[in-house]
Amino acid sequence: MAFSSGTFETNEPLLSELLGDIGNGTIQLPDFQRNWIWDDEHIRSLIASVTLSYPIGAVMVLGTGGEGANFLPRPFAGVQINSNGTPDTLVLDGQQRLTSLYLALMSDKPVSTRTTRGQETKRFYYLDMAKCLDPEADREDAVLSLPDSKIVRSDFGRKVEIDVSTREREYELGLYPLWMTFNDVESFQWNSGYKEHFKFDPEKTAFIDQFLGKIWLPIIKYKVPVIELKKETPKEAVCQVFEKVNTGGVTLSVFELVTASFAADNFRLRDDWAERQDRLSEREVLRAVGGTDFLQAVTLLASYKRSRLPGSTSGVSVRRRDVLRLTLCEYQDNADSVEKGLQRAAELLSRQTIFDTRNLPYGTQLIPLAAVCAYIDRRFDSDTVLNKLARWYWSGVLGEMYGGANETRYAMDMQDLIAWVDGNNEEPRTVRDANFAPMRLLGLSTRNSAAYKGLFALMVRKGSYDFKKAVPIAHTLGFELPVDIHHIFPRFWCRSNDIDNTRCNSVVNKTPLTSETNRLLGGLAPSQYLKSLSRSEHISEDRLTEVLRSHWIDPDLLHRNEFDSFMHDRAIKLLDAIEAAMGKPIQGRDSDEVRAAFGGSLLPEAETIPHQEPVA
Repeated sequence: MAFSSGTFETNEPLLSELLGDIGNGTIQLPDFQRNWIWDDEHIRSLIASVTLSYPIGAVMVLGTGGEGANFLPRPFAGVQINSNGTPDTLVLDGQQRLTSLYLALMSDKPVSTRTTRGQETKRFYYLDMAKCLDPEADREDAVLSLPDSKIVRSDFGRKVEIDVSTREREYELGLYPLWMTFNDVESFQWNSGYKEHFKFDPEKTAFIDQFLGKIWLPIIKYKVPVIELKKETPKEAVCQVFEKVNTGGVTLSVFELVTASFAADNFRLRDDWAERQDRLSEREVLRAVGGTDFLQAVTLLASYKRSRLPGSTSGVSVRRRDVLRLTLCEYQDNADSVEKGLQRAAELLSRQTIFDTRNLPYGTQLIPLAAVCAYIDRRFDSDTVLNKLARWYWSGVLGEMYGGANETRYAMDMQDLIAWVDGNNEEPRTVRDANFAPMRLLGLSTRNSAAYKGLFALMVRKGSYDFKKAVPIAHTLGFELPVDIHHIFPRFWCRSNDIDNTRCNSVVNKTPLTSETNRLLGGLAPSQYLKSLSRSEHISEDRLTEVLRSHWIDPDLLHRNEFDSFMHDRAIKLLDAIEAAMGKPIQGRDSDEVRAAFGGSLLPEAETIPHQEPVA
């Protein structure tokens, strides 16, 4: 009995009808479905359930031909279709089950599957008729999986255990070939041949009739519940339903879904993106951009343009459903601009001394930045515009504004930034709302934080010189020498002098250096490694002082090994740099908590450095 609702219908067709429609191409798969992957054990278990008339779960399909979702179809594994006609339905949930049953019950070719150990194999499936009729036997033991030769050997191939390479051998062993189950002609001939082979022996005739009535006939009558989404169902609803019912599979990306949608219009999105990705990846920092990121940027730009049309009531949005609704025409109209926008975004990042993906604070921030740069086009080259974009960028990084769900912020920043570039005096909300708490300096200790990477970039932009080579770190990065952010007061020295891990590993006690230089520092006290550098690397004391100051380090405090005074002094300088990058004062620099943690106020005018006796 069929049931209909506003969005779907249900019915229970015969399994034979479903598999027959799969074979003739009336039922196919949407191109975004991943390949069939079931192994031999899963197939045997599924067949056993069908022979017992156990439920195997509902199948969900989508009607085609409407104005809703439009996906490129493809046949099921093992199906050869001569016609290029459009299928009536696409299977959203049930591919693994239906493919397994089609290949095992309707195809006369061996099933290409895998063992439980992942080894590729080709199998034919049989029913041991005697075991099927034995109420004490496990039905899965009655489902035999035989190699494509139909011969099972042991003792390194010297002994034949099972041989059903001829129909007569199938009769002798009582093994029914499942591939002919729904083939009326083949199954009739096999049944008749079985009786003739045993010269119509009454016992054998009764046996085959009992098998046909209790096992074969229930398979013929087996029905599968089918839920059919109506053809008017919108694409985003189809994709959401698909991912809800495919909880055991790998979640599909938006890029894969849009790829399948565009393919229905004969556009190969994957190939188009591969070409763009090759061009973009010439800039190392853009290698973080994926296909979905690119689609989001295109959608953001298209959405903004749409909102600017006369009389438009649509807002700017880049949620998942918006990307899925992106038309091919909109993609083609905006993709080139977004690619150029990404190139401009990379240029802006290079000005901030961010050159690679490892040191990129937020890959997600590239999405609105690329869309904005695409829209403003040549105005990007204006110094005023560049300064505004840089201030917005640092507000997002140091305020750690892009760490969560970002779609709403993308749309907000797209509108705010363009208005700001156009001369609106109101600051973007990301700039206005960004805040850096002084105590956060003690919590920044690894690359897991965007602000940590941001401070690394600010140190490099400051012009930090390598302690050993006395050349700018930015120059060293350009030649791809290994550079990282290393301890100024080494960890070994900190442990030896009872410095707690929080302060020792804080970004305040770190600075960009080459790995070669870091090895030279070892675990020595700063006073010792500075003497060693001056002596062995032939760096004058005056030059070494310049090098240290380029890192916002007071040389005298290092020469005297005054860790507490160093932390206080450098924290002030880092906060000053953060204020300059964000273009706004940092609140709380003289709070009680800050004073207790750093031994004094961190206000920029605080000149008094806590006195500390030198440490050896």
